[in-house]
Amino acid sequence: MSEKILVPALGESITEATVAKWLKQTGDTVEEDEPIVELETDKVNLEVPSPISGVLSEINSQDGSVVEVGALLGFVSADSGAVKSVPKTQEEVKKEEIVSIESNVIKLDANKKEPKIFEEKEIKKSIEKPLVLTEEVKPDVAVKRGINPTLSPAVRKIVVENNIDINSIQGSGKDGRVLKGDLISLMGANPKPSERKIQYGEEERIKMTRLRQTIAKRLKQAQENAALLTTFNEVDMSSVIEMRKENQDDFQSRYGIKLGFMSFFVKACVVALKNFPVVNAEIDGDEIIYKNYYNISFAVGTDKGLVVPVLRNADELSFADIEKNIKDISEKARDGKLTIEDLQGGTFTISNGGVYGSMLSTPILNLPQSGVLGMHNIVERPVVVDSDIKIRPIMYLALSYDHRIIDGKESVSFLKMIKENLEDPRRLFLDI
Repeated sequence: MSEKILVPALGESITEATVAKWLKQTGDTVEEDEPIVELETDKVNLEVPSPISGVLSEINSQDGSVVEVGALLGFVSADSGAVKSVPKTQEEVKKEEIVSIESNVIKLDANKKEPKIFEEKEIKKSIEKPLVLTEEVKPDVAVKRGINPTLSPAVRKIVVENNIDINSIQGSGKDGRVLKGDLISLMGANPKPSERKIQYGEEERIKMTRLRQTIAKRLKQAQENAALLTTFNEVDMSSVIEMRKENQDDFQSRYGIKLGFMSFFVKACVVALKNFPVVNAEIDGDEIIYKNYYNISFAVGTDKGLVVPVLRNADELSFADIEKNIKDISEKARDGKLTIEDLQGGTFTISNGGVYGSMLSTPILNLPQSGVLGMHNIVERPVVVDSDIKIRPIMYLALSYDHRIIDGKESVSFLKMIKENLEDPRRLFLDI
């Protein structure tokens, strides 16, 4: 008995998808409800589960093909003997060994915030690369390393630290001896082409993913359809940093989550949106729709592109709830598990380019919203405080807005209110 694997309903207004990749291959054993193929839509990626337990007996839609809702993707046979498993090739075995090495490297690096993933060539390089010594390389050590011990200490040190093949260098010293100057002259040599150029040639053409096409389309629409303008301000983050430092341990022990910067910014934005409701509004034809709820979208960068999930009813959430929700949604985004509902209904957006080191930017609107706040990196800068020059942690803020409905006075006042609440975060608890 065989069951069909069909393209499921993809959500409102989405009629087709692209087969991103098969998670199982023909002949593989699968369990009921186990993810078997990944589909990519304009907004999110989703996994299609196996309808029954058995063997993937047939694949009808290959990677990269476009399929409509209800289309046949393949078959799962309940008879485990229907398809014989194919013996693994030497190349597949080799890849599994590399994956095993990667897993061990990740475990060793587990104490860090983000696991460090090594590609095959990096693993080989880390194994083959000789020990880097910062001290003088003694003659006996040089002999063990296969380096001519008659070379000067300075030359031996450069050779070891930079993994230089000394036999490929024509020395200018007596009897062709390699001198330090010969090694330094290598700096003037023309570098080799990049590995990417060697592998793919001068140019390579790759079709954009559906997500990337949608991002490009929506950003261009924002530039063409809205009267974009950006206003700037700066905020002294001293008080927020001090409050986090003083309360971090108690906050984390009580709520099981770290107190981050985003909860302060979300709270400050909600206060400002309540005072300037037009920033939380959108244009529909010749009408303005005022939103009396506060769904804050926040940009998350993933390996597949930028997504903007929504933190719903942010005005009704505590600091702890905001931090927990942002963490959960961000993890879903990076794991490719966002749903259509996670991306819909936002009324205002926060984009934090500071995590990547951005000093200043002019963020683009997330239509149909009328405002987006850009956060940037925190840098210690000299500022004047009570006629004295002080060093303070400063962040530049940017508010891009639709000038068709938001005037300059409102936008500047809105950003100023965010600044005031961040520089005196006690106001966020007193709702003033």
